[in-house]
Amino acid sequence: MARQLPITNAQDPLNESRQARLRLASEGELPLGMLRDEIDASWRRSLGHGLDCLQGEQVGLGLQQGHDLRTLLERNRLLMDAVTPELDYLVARQGKAGIIILGDAQANVLAIEGQKHVLEREGLRDLHPGSCWSESLRGTNAIGTAVVEGRPTLINCGEHYLDRLSPFSCTSVPLRDPHGEVIGVLDITREGVMAQPQDSLSMLMLAAGNIESRMFSLCHPQHLVLAFHSRPQYLNSAWHGLLALSLDGEVLAANDNACQLLQVSRQGLLGRRSSDLLGERSPAFIARLWQGGVSSVQTAKGEFFFRALQLPRHSQINGASAPGKPTLANKSPALEALAGGDARLTRNLRMARQGLSSGLPVLLLGETGTGKEVVARALHQAGPRADKAFVAVNCAAIPEGLIESELFGYRDGAFTGSRRGGMVGRLMQAHGGTLFLDEIGDMPLALQARLLRVLQERRVAPLGAGDEQDIDVALICATHRDLKRLVQDQHFREDLYYRVNGVSLRLPALRERDDLASIIEGLLDKAGAKGVSLDPALTALLEGFDWPGNIRQLEMVVRTALAMREDDEPVLTLDHLTDCLLDELASGSAPSGSLKDTELELIRNALARHQGNVSAAAEALGISRATLYRKLKQLRG
Repeated sequence: MARQLPITNAQDPLNESRQARLRLASEGELPLGMLRDEIDASWRRSLGHGLDCLQGEQVGLGLQQGHDLRTLLERNRLLMDAVTPELDYLVARQGKAGIIILGDAQANVLAIEGQKHVLEREGLRDLHPGSCWSESLRGTNAIGTAVVEGRPTLINCGEHYLDRLSPFSCTSVPLRDPHGEVIGVLDITREGVMAQPQDSLSMLMLAAGNIESRMFSLCHPQHLVLAFHSRPQYLNSAWHGLLALSLDGEVLAANDNACQLLQVSRQGLLGRRSSDLLGERSPAFIARLWQGGVSSVQTAKGEFFFRALQLPRHSQINGASAPGKPTLANKSPALEALAGGDARLTRNLRMARQGLSSGLPVLLLGETGTGKEVVARALHQAGPRADKAFVAVNCAAIPEGLIESELFGYRDGAFTGSRRGGMVGRLMQAHGGTLFLDEIGDMPLALQARLLRVLQERRVAPLGAGDEQDIDVALICATHRDLKRLVQDQHFREDLYYRVNGVSLRLPALRERDDLASIIEGLLDKAGAKGVSLDPALTALLEGFDWPGNIRQLEMVVRTALAMREDDEPVLTLDHLTDCLLDELASGSAPSGSLKDTELELIRNALARHQGNVSAAAEALGISRATLYRKLKQLRG
């Protein structure tokens, strides 16, 4: 007797996919024309794998399929390094409304963030890090299907092959390495119908573009990485072309966008010279890139705008840098530029640079998204170690079981699943240069003791090795957490706190700064859109927003607006923002009503207690003097 599902409401827009599942269960074959073409193709593949759409996977198979998570993460170390910043951003933007999932090239789940309790509630205990969600095991699903198709995938509510997945909607994009191979999948999953999938897709595409750029740098650390496009506003977006070039101009890798822009296949690009493609001889071309910023070049394919995403540290060699040109340290972004017009922040950045140059550790404090890694890199580039390695480690992003091998490295055979030949740890990679430990407040206590010993003795031993090696690193740490409170609660070692807290620098949140206009101008310049401006309505909307994601969130808003702009549009307006972004910005505007009155009263009382001394009042309130002036202007307005 055929099994049946309850008949659904005929007005349900996804009714046809449910009817198709019913027909498949009762007749054993899929009727034509009931599903979207890509969903139909995936369902037929799922059927061919012997999967039961009602019962789920093949009976007795699939549910327990999985891999050792430690081995998976080790195997995908470069991908994890490249994805982490974008994963943090997606979680901040989408984590309250959905689930962010990262899979590898075999559809193994590497990470799940966001509303994970929904999976437990819906009985999806088999969706967890380490589980495999290939199409052959789970049927049509955004992770496994994107791996098979190799393209962005939307599976709306009801379109999964397995009935138990029908409450969810998913959007995913494949992630590719510099050779065009799929190395992972990034997915946003929500309950119910995804009303505006294009917004989720746009967000994922932007994230994928950033990840792809990082992969080029990670896979070609000693080579030039170049971004280019025929439209300058598309630089630093998901749609720019990427090339990895040797110092003599040979193309080592190219992404799909580069092939499309240059109208040459990937195989046709590899091994070619930059002079053949961009019309300039290699030394002159690299010398132009060394100047920084966005440049343009006329080619047989038209005008292209380009900028260097990575310049190799030894690019001064072999004539790549003209005599008399500034060194990398002098050409790095000035610390003062990062401070905008904030004199107090400028002074603190200068003190941090002097402290780091004198061998003192620097501790950067501030909310997520305030640019701690950007400041760390600028401090490194402004110091005497600028021509050496800068190695960043996010202590919160690496699973606790892997962080020790990540930092200290290991010898061959140190543990099950270890890489043949062992691995050099991040500490040794930073030897002679700068080590940046981001989110050090999240480092496990047991590892804090070992790090303290390394910092005291300046020697490190990889896992599985008895001998120690001398190490020389400048140290920059960062955290968004209150380390003093963590010390009091015995979650952070007091002796390590004093070891890393040499020169302490607090980076203000974006809402505390009064130079938003100059920050936006810098972001526009960075994106190759110098000369583009914002209309008053958009400016007012951005100034009134609280910016919980800080500069990172603002940069994504600016880049999204630029991506929607046409070539002949010199002004960004509200029309260049998606509906979701407009709703978010409008809902997060500045406080009003009784809360506004309370804030004004607090400021008045502080000024009265300190006889009108603005600096003293600001210090009593725990804000900067510039922030106090800005708040007074807003509240009285």
